[in-house]
Amino acid sequence: MPAYNMNIYLDNNATTKTDSRVTEIMTQYVESIYGNASSIHRIGIKASLGIENARNIIASKINAFPEEIYFTSGGTESNNWALKGVYNANKDKGNHIIVSSIEHPSILETTKWLAKNNAKITYLPVDKIGFVKIEDVRKAISKKTILVSVMHCNNEVGTIEPIEEIGKLCRKNNLIFHSDACQSFTKIKIDVIKQNINLLSLNAHKIHGPKGIGALFIKKGTPIEPFMHGGGHENGQRAGTYNSPAIVGFGKAVEIAKEQENTNIKNMRDYFISEINKRLSCYTLHGTVGNQRICNNINISFNNISGKSLFTELNKRGIYISTGSACSSNNLEPSYVLTAMGICEKVAHEAIRISLSKWTTLEEIDTTINNVCNIVNSIRK
Repeated sequence: MPAYNMNIYLDNNATTKTDSRVTEIMTQYVESIYGNASSIHRIGIKASLGIENARNIIASKINAFPEEIYFTSGGTESNNWALKGVYNANKDKGNHIIVSSIEHPSILETTKWLAKNNAKITYLPVDKIGFVKIEDVRKAISKKTILVSVMHCNNEVGTIEPIEEIGKLCRKNNLIFHSDACQSFTKIKIDVIKQNINLLSLNAHKIHGPKGIGALFIKKGTPIEPFMHGGGHENGQRAGTYNSPAIVGFGKAVEIAKEQENTNIKNMRDYFISEINKRLSCYTLHGTVGNQRICNNINISFNNISGKSLFTELNKRGIYISTGSACSSNNLEPSYVLTAMGICEKVAHEAIRISLSKWTTLEEIDTTINNVCNIVNSIRK
């Protein structure tokens, strides 16, 4: 087998490389400003000020108040807290929760747990390109409905859901609306007021920040129970010593995110799809196209080519992609997102996910296209 010296990372929907500017500020809070942010001595106050600065930056990015941002350990905790906290705080009003069928596992597994605790769950269908239909949401609402949760952007196929319209419908029906925005944050404009969002899950490691830190936006007045009990951290809503380095790193990652980077990523995504269309036949692009798809996502199947085989061959060459969601990549079952979109199991097993970042270069895209085409043509022969 020939030797390959490539190192092309195209799995940025799973996680991103931490920006050096983020690492630099985090190092300060590890080595110098290491005090407990709840302490009232000088070094503790310095840590606290760094945390509050990060809170302000994140709040400003989504048009929220700083006091509506609560730090968590990541998107999974934020999603768990949103669903369990709202359910426990609103049992007297109803027990019905509506979610889409293509949510992240941290939503779907939480709804399974809630169902064992007397919650009634409705899973909304999606169409062939992954969209939730407003009419399906409207039909699912009942007198017992307390919460609707629909992700902003799907992590596997990149479809951007109509959350503003869903939020408007929820407000009209006096329902709490939650959206998982872990994949879309800083890539798509979010305005929690305009989009009528009560709860929003965010995390840092998808935007070149550190792993293990996230946030939950909780609109003022939203009835929700605390997720973790202990000290009075986060206004008594989420106990635990502040992870100051990670929080300030999260804030820095948001601060340095630039709109132009997303435009460049989108152009490379479209170039990849265009070149594949010129050079290969018999393939399926899963999800939608253009501005209704997140800028960095490509989910594609090549007829009669196993996604696992293509993944393996690219991996040998030092090109790193995914066969689906990173959270379920060890699962031998076909993607539940693709099957929910009506795609047969055979084609779902053929799918690969390529996801770009601000550091992806056109040279890397060309190299990947050449290798994909060579592998596909070789296997087909």
